[in-house]
Amino acid sequence: MALLNANRSSISFVRLAMASRFFISNSLYCTSAPFSRSASLFIQPRVNFRLKRVPSRDWSNAVPRRAFISSSISTEAFQESSASKKYGSDQIQVYEILDNAVDEAQAGFANKIEVVLLADGSVCVTDNGRGIPTDLHPVTKKSALETVLTVLHAGGKFGGESSGYNVSGGLHGVGLSVVNALSEALEVTVWRDGMEYHQRYSRGNPITALKCQNVSNNDSSGTRIRFWPDKEIFTSAIEFDHNTIAGRIRELAFLNPELRIIFRKEDSIPENSLTTEYFYAGGLVEYVKWLNSDKTPLHDVLSFRKVADGITIDIALQWCSDAYSDTMLGYANSIRTVDGGTHIEGVKASITRTLNSLAKKSKLFKEKDISLSGEHVREGLTCIVSVKVPNPEFEGQTKTRLGNPEVRKVVDQYIQEYLTEYLELHPDVLDSILSKSLNALKVTYYIKHASVAK
Repeated sequence: MALLNANRSSISFVRLAMASRFFISNSLYCTSAPFSRSASLFIQPRVNFRLKRVPSRDWSNAVPRRAFISSSISTEAFQESSASKKYGSDQIQVYEILDNAVDEAQAGFANKIEVVLLADGSVCVTDNGRGIPTDLHPVTKKSALETVLTVLHAGGKFGGESSGYNVSGGLHGVGLSVVNALSEALEVTVWRDGMEYHQRYSRGNPITALKCQNVSNNDSSGTRIRFWPDKEIFTSAIEFDHNTIAGRIRELAFLNPELRIIFRKEDSIPENSLTTEYFYAGGLVEYVKWLNSDKTPLHDVLSFRKVADGITIDIALQWCSDAYSDTMLGYANSIRTVDGGTHIEGVKASITRTLNSLAKKSKLFKEKDISLSGEHVREGLTCIVSVKVPNPEFEGQTKTRLGNPEVRKVVDQYIQEYLTEYLELHPDVLDSILSKSLNALKVTYYIKHASVAK
């Protein structure tokens, strides 16, 4: 009953609260099963979703030159990029829907997502996951689909194994209900159990009943959300930034190597429409190679994956001879934690301790009291750490920092085990890394003493 009473005013409250808290800005920008079982979901005349053929060089595993991602110190590698600067509140709407689709992929129920920026200003996101449930909700006495779209925190995202997802992202955790409340119009189509369901909404309220019909392909499943941002809230002209959204999609494709994401921007002039497919079977290894495409690596990309205590850890790292700062990117449940957190702390501590220990064993240091600092061992390092955590503890509404203390311990332990084993078996790689670190130490020493001499 409390949920029912809260729902009566939730839509208007959400529209007011979100408009004042997240979406007031002087300048708005809009800047994740086999594919065959649901291929029909992605070609629907109603939204003109048919994809143009493009040259194969523009499709799978394309590794372009860096456009928005540049190296910088620590986890702020993206923070000053053009993608981050153009991050806007209307863009959050796109990410909320996209992250829902990626959650299906992370759970193993989807392997394809399509994102379309349509010429009429709407956005359409389609996945081939399980499809949002449509059964009667026991509390609201409405369909589960309508409940998810109109009641805050009604989705089964968090809570580990007791929820619908072991791990999930979601930029703000507000989900479909807030996107719906902030949309002038929203259309949802669900394919599930051999049926197609369709319903339309306006500013958070259903304007049609839930309609259903049989589909010819009983194996089809998935969800499509198409929405038009509300001009009463987004009073400035809305223009979704293609490059910024493409940057986020590329991240998600790197982080989820079994996921294929097609991104399309329609134009009133068909020749100006853009279609790009993102698929990186190499995952984080390809991500590091992409980031280091204009550098000189000291060795092949090192990578490992470990599942421990319910936490999944993916690490890829590489030192480069012509880089003099580090690039460390952290992700938790596919959400980029630009302010770092316990996973980044675990990486830094483990790398520093492990390399110092191996340096002493190798007798590279003649002086017993010499010790490499974290700054020295990370010079020239590009490292990406992605963790999947059942119950993430984020700091801040936008989830910029991971706070789970258990993550640091697990990351620290297994990086040490992996690096120790690998570098002892590959002494040439160890020597090249330690030589660069020692040179960094010497430079610091000379600069310090030169300033003292003055």
